[in-house]
Amino acid sequence: MKLIECPRDAMQGLGHFVPTDLKIRYLNALLAVGFDTLDFGSFVSPKAIPQMRDTPEVLAGLNMSTTKTRLLAIVANVRGAEQAVASGLIQYVGFPLSVSETFQQRNTNKSIAQAFTEVAEMQSLCERTGKELVVYLSMGFGNPYGDAYSPDLVGEFTEQLVELGVRIIAPSDTVGSSTPEAIEALFQPLISRFPQVEFGAHLHARPGEAPAKVRAAVRAGVRRVDGALRGFGGCPMAADQLTGNLPTEEIIQTLAQEGVNLTINQESFQKALTLSAGVF
Repeated sequence: MKLIECPRDAMQGLGHFVPTDLKIRYLNALLAVGFDTLDFGSFVSPKAIPQMRDTPEVLAGLNMSTTKTRLLAIVANVRGAEQAVASGLIQYVGFPLSVSETFQQRNTNKSIAQAFTEVAEMQSLCERTGKELVVYLSMGFGNPYGDAYSPDLVGEFTEQLVELGVRIIAPSDTVGSSTPEAIEALFQPLISRFPQVEFGAHLHARPGEAPAKVRAAVRAGVRRVDGALRGFGGCPMAADQLTGNLPTEEIIQTLAQEGVNLTINQESFQKALTLSAGVF
């Protein structure tokens, strides 16, 4: 099981700017925990996401010398992807491709058709530079805009991505609309149909909902789960009120109950958990 920690997603919607030196201290604390991947920042317009305007400076302050954790950066276009792959420290480039036309425009200021064109360019760029593209299928469990949605539509998007060579795909509920039943119903057919793909679950949840969602993902065969300490975060482009990420501490506890033990440094985890209070 791969546990992906997403402080970037947790921080991006905050009303206050987290000082760069505090971001660096927090991220370095997370790098000591033992997560598979750290979604640490994004190369996007500072006007769109002011919180992430210092990503290059933050990256320069990260200590990667003693960690096995790999870095993931979110981008909104090819230009951002070019910035990300220019760093030898970043292994994964993440792009939000929405199943909802409305959200694709709100989130990246382009149509779904335009986004697919950029995904093809980003996949080619990653292949040339030895990086891996992670595509998040935003609004993967429905949307609040009335746009067409069905699990079959997610399957169609996945098929197109596979044809482009994408091998890591994470359906995302974005606004917390998923249910345990919907999680199993979406992931089981996808995992069976596309065995060559590493499917991740990027889910949001209201207080108390996370354990059932994690258990449903595990039952469906998901082996890559995103979370954020204390469940902070949410997408500021999605709705007026943010629905938080799955709390990492609840993910770890639930996975342990399901017989999935992660290699986590508990002392470092507690230090990061304490530090998170100052960040948020």
